[in-house]
Amino acid sequence: MCGIVGAVAQRDVVGVLTEGLRRLEYRGYDSCGVAVLQHGAPRRVRSVERVANLADQVQEASLSGTIGVAHTRWATHGAPVTDNAHPIFSRDEIALVHNGIIENHEPLRDELKALGYVFESDTDTEVIAHLIHHTREQDPSRDLLTAVQRALQRLRGAYAIAVFAKNEPDRVIGARAGSPLVIGVGERGNYLASDAMALSGTAEHFIFLEEGDIAVLSCDGVHIVDRDGATVRREVQAQHTSHYAAELGPYRHYMQKEIFEQPDVVADATERVRSITPALFGPNAQRAFSEIDSLLLLACGTSYYSALTAKYWLESIAGIPTQVEIASEYRYRESVVNPCAMVVVVSQSGETADTLAALKHAQELGHHHTLAICNVPHSSMMRLTELQYLTGAGPEIGVASTKAFTTQLVALFLLALTLGKERGHVSADDEARALRQLHHLPAALNSVLALEPQIVSWAEALARKDHALFLGRGVHYPIALEGALKLKEISYVHAEAYPAGELKHGPLAIVTNEMPVITIAPNDALLEKLKSNIQEVRARGGQLYVLADAGTKIESRDGVRVIQLPEHYGPLSPILHVVPLQLLAYHTACARGTDVDKPRNLAKSVTVE
Repeated sequence: MCGIVGAVAQRDVVGVLTEGLRRLEYRGYDSCGVAVLQHGAPRRVRSVERVANLADQVQEASLSGTIGVAHTRWATHGAPVTDNAHPIFSRDEIALVHNGIIENHEPLRDELKALGYVFESDTDTEVIAHLIHHTREQDPSRDLLTAVQRALQRLRGAYAIAVFAKNEPDRVIGARAGSPLVIGVGERGNYLASDAMALSGTAEHFIFLEEGDIAVLSCDGVHIVDRDGATVRREVQAQHTSHYAAELGPYRHYMQKEIFEQPDVVADATERVRSITPALFGPNAQRAFSEIDSLLLLACGTSYYSALTAKYWLESIAGIPTQVEIASEYRYRESVVNPCAMVVVVSQSGETADTLAALKHAQELGHHHTLAICNVPHSSMMRLTELQYLTGAGPEIGVASTKAFTTQLVALFLLALTLGKERGHVSADDEARALRQLHHLPAALNSVLALEPQIVSWAEALARKDHALFLGRGVHYPIALEGALKLKEISYVHAEAYPAGELKHGPLAIVTNEMPVITIAPNDALLEKLKSNIQEVRARGGQLYVLADAGTKIESRDGVRVIQLPEHYGPLSPILHVVPLQLLAYHTACARGTDVDKPRNLAKSVTVE
C-alpha cells in the first residue's frame, strides 16, 4: 500500500525513481508521481494512470536531476485525483512523499491555514510538508533535518516520509514510524524505498531503519538519528535483490505465474526439512516451546484463513489449545491474558499495520513468547518477535495471494509437527510419515495444476453469475473461506463461504437454480456428512461444482459438476484443495475482463489501519 522511492546521486536519478515505482506497483496504487530538484527548484510530474504512463510524461517534461523523490499512492484521505497525488509541495520549496495516516491532520490543517498556508490537496500528507516549511520559516538557520525532527514531533499516527528542500540541494531526508523504509547504499549515491526490491540493480547493501529513525542521505554517506535525536549506527546488510523473480515471463498475469510457482516454492520450503526440530523456528525455540501451554494466532485476510486452517492441525496433531483472532479486532477488546500463550503473527509482508499493532498490544499485555511467520526476512514483524520462520515464497506481485498462502500453510503444519513432537504427541513413525508427505507435496501440486483445463470450463459458467456459495467441512472450511475471498477479490463476484453443516441454519434460503455452490469434498471422515449437505443443495435446485478426491464416488450428473483430485492427502489435503480454487478465481476474473493483478480498491501490503 503506497510506495516510496528517493535518491541523491552523482548522476541523473529520474530513471532510478521511475523504475523503482514500477517495481513497487505490486503494492497497489491509484496515482503516482516524481519530483526532482531541477535548475534550483522542485519540479514534479503526477498521474492518475499507471507508472508506464507517468514515465512517458516524465520524458516529455524533460525532467532530470541528481536528487528526487517518487511515490505510488493508494488513496486514503482525498480522492485519487492528480491534486492529491504525491509528491506534495509546500510553497515550491519543500517536496515530500508519505506512506501512512496522520491521525491529527485536521487540527494541524486548521492551525496551518490560520498561519496563511493554502492547501491544494485533500490529503493528510500536506500538513507534514507545510509543518516542515513553517518550522524552517520560523528560524531560517535551521537545517532540513532539524525542521523534520520538529515537525514529526507534532504528528500522531503512522508514517514513512522522504523529503528534500530547495535550498539544500545535496540531501534527502527519510523517516519512519509505523511504516517501513529501507536505505540502499551505493558507490556514487544513496537511495531509499519502501521495499528493497525497488532498488534492485541500484544497490546491494541495505540499512533497514528502526522505528523512529530519521536518516539524512547525501552522495557522501548516510547519517541516522533515533527519535531522540541521538546518532545511531544501523547494520548494513548485503542482500541480492534481483528483480528477475518478479518478471512476468510467459504468463498472462502475475497471479497465474504465482499459482504455477507453488510446486517450486513448496519444494524449496520442504526439501530443507530433514527432521522436525524447534531449530526450524529459531535458536531460542526449544526453550520458548517448553514454556508455553497454548497459542494465540493473529492475522488478517488470507493470512487469517491460513491461521484458521492451522488451528485444526495444532489441536489435532500437537494437542495444544489454539485461539485464532482477526488482528484488526484483537486490540480493541478486553481480553483475558494468558502469559504462557505464545503469540504467532502470520503475514505475507511483515508490515501489515493491523497485525503489527496487535503484536505490540499482545506484548504490552504480557505475552513474552512470540513467533512471526512471514515472507519478508527484514520486515518489522520479523524484527519484533522472539522467533521467526521465513516462508520463502519469493516476490509475490499479484494482490490476491496464492503462493504466499500455501507456504504459510507449510510453515504452520511444520509448527504443529514440531510442537506435537515436543509434547509427545508425534512419534518417530508419525514424523517419518509426515516428512514423506511433505516431500511429495510438490508432485501432488503439479498433478492438481494439470486440472486447469477443466477448471476453465467451470470459470466460463461462473463468470456469468453475480453470486456464489462455497462449502467446506472441518479443516477444509477455512479453505472454502479462502476460495470465496479469492473470487470476490479479483472477479468481483459476491461470494460467501460456510461450513456445509450450517446450510440448513440460514444459507439454504438463497439456494436456487441460479446459485453456483462450490463444494470441497475430500475423502475424509466427514465425507458422508458432506454428501448429505450436497443432497440438500440438489433438492433446492442449486448448481453444484464439486472438487472431489478420488474414491468419494461423487459423480457428475444433471446439476452436479465434478472435478476429481488425486487421492486424499491426509492432513495436508487443504494445500491441494486450495489450488483449484485459486485457478477458478483467476479464470473467472479473466472471463469477466477484470484487472487480475491489481483489483480495484485493494492493495498488496496494507500498511495503514
